[in-house]
Amino acid sequence: MMKQLLILFFSSLLFINCGKAQGIKTITTQKLKELLSKDKIQLVDVRTPSELRYGFIESSLFINYFDKDFTEKAVSKLDKNKPVYLYCRSGNRSGKATKMLQEKGYEVYNVLGGYNKWKKENKQ
Repeated sequence: MMKQLLILFFSSLLFINCGKAQGIKTITTQKLKELLSKDKIQLVDVRTPSELRYGFIESSLFINYFDKDFTEKAVSKLDKNKPVYLYCRSGNRSGKATKMLQEKGYEVYNVLGGYNKWKKENKQ
C-alpha cells in the first residue's frame, strides 16, 4: 500500500511539472552582440518613445510595451518562424512582453539587463 502511494505521489509531481507554463528564455548582452554581428535578427525595443532619446540598439524595431495594442502590433510586425529578442531599460517589461508573445506561439528571448547593461558594455 505504501509503495503504491509513493508511486502515485511521484507520478503526480511529474504531471504537475509538465503542465507548467514554459519558462522565459534569456540571452546575455554579449551573446546578443555576437548574434547581431552575424545575422539580421528580430530585435524589439519595448521602451517608450521618450526613453529612446537615451539611445537604442541599431536595427531595433520599436513597439511600446505600454501601448494598449502592444500584442497586436507585435504580431503584425514579427515573423513567427524566427526567434524574437526583446529588451527594455532593465529587463522587467521585456520579461513580461516575452510571456505575452510566448503565449502567441513565438520563440522569444529576454535580453538580460536590458539597454542599461548593453550601454554599459558597448560605450561608444
